[in-house]
Amino acid sequence: MDTRQLEYFVAVAEEQNFTRAAARLFAAQSTVSAGVAALERELGARLFERDAHGVRLTGIGEAALAEARTGLQSIERLRDLAVGEGGLRGAVRVGIFTNLASIDLPGIMGEFRRRHPGVDLRLGPSPSGSTGLADDVRQGRVDVAFLGLPDRVPGVLELPLAETPFVAVLPEGHPRAEGGGPVALETLAAERWVDARAGFGNRVTLDRALTAAGLTRQVATEVSDLGEIPRFVAAGLGVAALPSLTVLPTAGVVTRPLTPAIQWRLSVIAHPRPGAAARALVGLIAERFGRAVPPTLEAS
Repeated sequence: MDTRQLEYFVAVAEEQNFTRAAARLFAAQSTVSAGVAALERELGARLFERDAHGVRLTGIGEAALAEARTGLQSIERLRDLAVGEGGLRGAVRVGIFTNLASIDLPGIMGEFRRRHPGVDLRLGPSPSGSTGLADDVRQGRVDVAFLGLPDRVPGVLELPLAETPFVAVLPEGHPRAEGGGPVALETLAAERWVDARAGFGNRVTLDRALTAAGLTRQVATEVSDLGEIPRFVAAGLGVAALPSLTVLPTAGVVTRPLTPAIQWRLSVIAHPRPGAAARALVGLIAERFGRAVPPTLEAS
């Protein structure tokens, strides 16, 4: 049994597909299949049920997955012990938002690579937004993630980065787009909306505010890319309300202050026992945002 076999097993379990797991690991599918098969032979048990629709964990596979994740995390911490002998090594899995212009993600990751050339970066979003990313970090599928949920998340280490107000996002020519004054949430609630899918942090925050105000709305169009929402608004599919940090300049769209004010909270979270590379990345993000790293993240 070796580390790569455990990595193959965990990736296939999380992707529920050998092809996607191989792409994620930058490995040939035949290599991943052979590695999982070798692990099953060594354990003397099937870890996956395979059929034409894909793969799913067996009962033994479910139990083995938790142990494999723990084992990989322990190996990562063992590598951390030798940091002083040649710099950080390994990989950091990072949960990100797409098209979030307020985060200079290429700049942050470029600086991280210059400081720690021995660490690989694996970046990706979650189809269920911040809610999915929070679960990914808790379950050990992701090491560090950006988050836009309104409350602190139990079971992770968290560093607040910024707060920003929601703004109304309206198509040009909309009656409320003129004058530059604030737009009442109650007024917008009566219209058709474009919004992110359920689970995205901006939607969780906005839905909570609507419920508190006793308002309901019709989300007529859902998109999985937060940055694309203004383009759908410009196309006449509805109105939106988004955190100002997330709104990309878009032709045919006007933004206006929203009343009452609704604040969106941006943070970065890490696994409760982060490796040295993950701690270094959180430290760099804190540096970029002018935040102090909590002691729990400095020496976890």
